[in-house]
Amino acid sequence: MAPTPFLVPSDLVNLAVTVQNGAVTHIQLHGRAARPPETPLEQQVAQELAEYLGGKRSRFTLDVSPDGTPFERRCWDTLQQIPYGETRTYGEIAHAVGNPKGFRAVGSANHKNPIPIIIPCHRVVGRSGLGGFMRHASGASLDIKRWLLAHEQKSYAGRDNLVISSEARNL
Repeated sequence: MAPTPFLVPSDLVNLAVTVQNGAVTHIQLHGRAARPPETPLEQQVAQELAEYLGGKRSRFTLDVSPDGTPFERRCWDTLQQIPYGETRTYGEIAHAVGNPKGFRAVGSANHKNPIPIIIPCHRVVGRSGLGGFMRHASGASLDIKRWLLAHEQKSYAGRDNLVISSEARNL
């Protein structure tokens, strides 16, 4: 029997979170779940997400187990190394995973990220702009990315040209 998601409500967006075998396996933004967190692990996940969204946590201590190809998992592992409040370009992530010309493949892996926020795909931006989020380049999904970046990077003021890492400027 597949695990059922639990609800983590927030002012930004409701999250439907699934855990299995001691790890977070899925977070759905704008998620629908009929139940609150019940187990100690589910309560910890809900608490850490609420603390992050409330500005009281910058690092998660949770185990994650995303389902994806080996390349996607390498990308997601690399995303988790991006420090809170910083961004990287799709090209920088491609270099980091050993596929220097694979920025589009990195974008595809980001779009398939099953555990947004904890695996911070929102911290990956285009070389000269914000990039996409949740398979969209505009609209409410991008508003969530802007909010997450502003939340982490207080100097971000809704511009599409973010302050990006020094490595990105040299690409």
